[in-house]
Amino acid sequence: MARSTGELSGRLLDTAGNITRIVVNTLDPRDGSGSQMLRMLQETTAELAEASASPQAQEALYRIVDTLTRLGATGAPLAVHPVSQPTQALLTALGDSLLPLLDAVEPAVEECAAAISELVEASSPLLPAAAGVAAGALLVLTPVLLAAADVLRDSGPELRRIADALTAALAPLLPLQVALAERAAGAGAGVVRSALPPLADVVEAAAEAMKTFRPVLIAGEELLVSGLERLQPLLLATAARTGHLARAAAVRVTAAAAPAADQGVVVAVHVT
Repeated sequence: MARSTGELSGRLLDTAGNITRIVVNTLDPRDGSGSQMLRMLQETTAELAEASASPQAQEALYRIVDTLTRLGATGAPLAVHPVSQPTQALLTALGDSLLPLLDAVEPAVEECAAAISELVEASSPLLPAAAGVAAGALLVLTPVLLAAADVLRDSGPELRRIADALTAALAPLLPLQVALAERAAGAGAGVVRSALPPLADVVEAAAEAMKTFRPVLIAGEELLVSGLERLQPLLLATAARTGHLARAAAVRVTAAAAPAADQGVVVAVHVT
């Protein structure tokens, strides 16, 4: 015990010495990096302290604390309630079965994430325009949402009457629905049991057919891709021609709607 305690104490002292050396090397004032880091930390903490004291930050913190309190007050009883046991069992089963699946799809997910990242970088010039369109749509929908909120707020008694009437009408039907659900569950289970063997045969036959027709499918895909490659110049020329015609039509419409002050000026567009 004494020997183990001595070795542990030595390791702790060596670790403390290494940490001290790291702090000294980081805050070494010879090249000015330590003073700059301390100044940056001082300014950052001062800004954070000032921001946290603002009314907006205090309101946000109050809402966060209130939300966490409500979640704790309502979530803790649910966690120990017997109703949560099936959910816990389901989560355990999903966790045990999903781990091999996640390991299998990890390479594909990484490739997909890389492709999505490249797609986002390529489409980044379109994001400001999309944001403007979304903002305009929200501005258009704002009066509708406000009117809907006013209607729902004023219709509280009527909505309560509707809810009470539906509850009174549906309550007597619940026992019958339970009995019908039990019968339907039994019949559905029998249908599933009887349908699984033929379904397995169909899937096996389809897999064998796919193996047989795989060369035909690959040839069809190659033919489709080659056709698209041959049609690409025609599609590009058609798109360019359509753009020129639309631009010329827009110029003519603009000139006709707002003519110039000098009536002798004629606007002409030659499409090439």
